[in-house]
Amino acid sequence: MNTSDWITRSVSKLLPTAGSMQKVTLAPVEYSQSAIYMGADNNVSTAETRPTPTAAAVNQPSTSTSTSERSTSRSLRERLAGTLRHKDEALSPRLLRRTLTELQTVVDSQVSEVEGGRRASQFALWYATASPAQRRDCWLLMSEQFAPDPDIVETARGHYEAAQNTPDAGQAEISLRRALVSPRSRLLQRFAAFPEGMQFLLGLRTELLPHLKAEKRLLALDGELENLFSSWFDVAFLELRRISWDSPASLIEKLIKYEAVHDIRGWNDIKNRLDSDRRCYGFFHPQLPNEPLIFVEVALLDKLPCAISPLLDEAAAPADLAKATTAIFYSISSTQTGLRGMSFGDSLIKRVVETLRAEFPRLRTFATLSPMPGFRSWLGKNVTAMLARLDEKTRAALASAVGAQPLAAADLLAAAEQAQSLDARSPLRHFLMQCAAHYLGHELAQGKPLDPVTRFHLGNGARVERLNWGGDLSAKGFKQSYGMMVNYLYDLKRLDKYRAQFANSKLAVSSEVETLGF
Repeated sequence: MNTSDWITRSVSKLLPTAGSMQKVTLAPVEYSQSAIYMGADNNVSTAETRPTPTAAAVNQPSTSTSTSERSTSRSLRERLAGTLRHKDEALSPRLLRRTLTELQTVVDSQVSEVEGGRRASQFALWYATASPAQRRDCWLLMSEQFAPDPDIVETARGHYEAAQNTPDAGQAEISLRRALVSPRSRLLQRFAAFPEGMQFLLGLRTELLPHLKAEKRLLALDGELENLFSSWFDVAFLELRRISWDSPASLIEKLIKYEAVHDIRGWNDIKNRLDSDRRCYGFFHPQLPNEPLIFVEVALLDKLPCAISPLLDEAAAPADLAKATTAIFYSISSTQTGLRGMSFGDSLIKRVVETLRAEFPRLRTFATLSPMPGFRSWLGKNVTAMLARLDEKTRAALASAVGAQPLAAADLLAAAEQAQSLDARSPLRHFLMQCAAHYLGHELAQGKPLDPVTRFHLGNGARVERLNWGGDLSAKGFKQSYGMMVNYLYDLKRLDKYRAQFANSKLAVSSEVETLGF
């Protein structure tokens, strides 16, 4: 037998046969973090402990199948019970088991919170250098291997049901609650214990979110993170701070980085937004003291503005604060993707209004100047239905203005590309404004406004106050809504009323906008 035949025959004996896979109980193993992940373990080669992401590309034929799809050919349980690496799986069975053991040592109930946090920080050091596929393996371990014990949950649930209407009902409920607390929750709490732990968990969820739709096994981990974040980032624990030109440069740079509504063009632009007639406030968490979670930019004026360019004009003189009666929220930006599902905007606006009223008692009007990010896309899909709402006379005038007989949706949309040049008497301009009013006040999805900005502000108790033609003539503004913007008014005496209407799918819209619609 030659050497090649001997290797082939020997390897075939190591491969599991059908039906030979058995459940493996993993015993705790004592080892050091550096030994495993830095290749110092005598029993594990450096090549195995530090798998190169490009190795698969060298040894495997080219394919369009994603790494995620390839690695799901075996379940996590099968991989943990396996012996050899399978195709392009990021971690070999041996390293997968050792990674699991490392996570188990982090959550070990026999060690203190301080020691658990230290172990978590050591694991986070390795995670920072891990490949995307290796991180995905860690997510799967956290999601599947740290779930509540179903037997304990079922027993506690039985006791809870049996104890109803008895003196033991309270204790049974406590026992059930404890049974439902997963080891996964305790594991994540240990990661939050070291100084950079909160930022680590936010980054982990930010990476995790795009994978949830394709990988349902990760939903448990995401749900656990969202539940913990909802407690840790409750607004009662957040600090409202003003950000000014005197704030640290590193903090001002965060504003430039995270501004999501109107891009900041440079230091002169940001200085203008922090001038004497402006205010910027952000919510901060004690464990992220220099990282705003959300911030709002405010302009102090003497009237409701109809366009964004004067507010962003770096050469404009500051407004006279003695005459300021109106506070305009012209940009609200969230900074942490990992906090998706948590809303701070409502509380932020309320706190800012209270702060501004204390500083400027003359302020009477609190409103926004907001974009309509989804309008143009929506109109492109619904223009035929909107045209059907017109009477014959209006339709004929519109056809004449567009220069198309008979009037077709494609002709109208093509003509709308010149919206910036339309005067106030243009039938096409009036039609676009009608469509915008209908979009803001009547287009719903699951009982809520289709437009995300409308949904946010009306959900906080505002009303649609006024549409502004040519409010944002930038390329971005034209792409979103043909340049239109909208004012949402926060009537402090009617916030609860409008919020209740919103809960019943009835949107608060001013008579001016309502009359403008169809």
